[in-house]
Amino acid sequence: MALIVLDAGHGGEDFGAVYQGRREKDDALALALAVGAVLENRGQEVYYTRITDIYEAPAQKALEGNQVGADYFVSIHRNSSPYPNQYSGVETLVYDRNGAAARMARNVNEELERVGFADQGLQERRDLAVLHQTVMPALLVEVGFLNTDRDNALLDQRFDETADAIAEGILKSL
Repeated sequence: MALIVLDAGHGGEDFGAVYQGRREKDDALALALAVGAVLENRGQEVYYTRITDIYEAPAQKALEGNQVGADYFVSIHRNSSPYPNQYSGVETLVYDRNGAAARMARNVNEELERVGFADQGLQERRDLAVLHQTVMPALLVEVGFLNTDRDNALLDQRFDETADAIAEGILKSL
């Protein structure tokens, strides 16, 4: 059994991306809770950085993950682009393209591709607190573009499969 931190990105006064009234913070929370339920049903221990609409700084979330002694840290977000419907697909951010976090990121992307999201690959990001201030392998999953109608329709129509895919990508990596 692993202890997995699930971080629903943004929250409270931080809406994240917004498109036609849809807020990233709401999608991130719904997905984190759904992914967590799947993981718990599959025998894993889950720590949530938030279960309601509150804001905590990313550095605080990383600290919480470190304090609970988590094995993995998975932050869930939605992507956004300068123009609506410009890009589509899932992209996962990691501190380093090698190692356990990158392996998990590739597995998550592969599973989300099976749901119908285009796999935009991995990106190294060394400037994000949830990736560089955590002591365990950490990844940030951008589950489709919030300002792309196709990605929103896919998430809405296949929400449960999307949550299952993220959980399966995590489980394949343990």
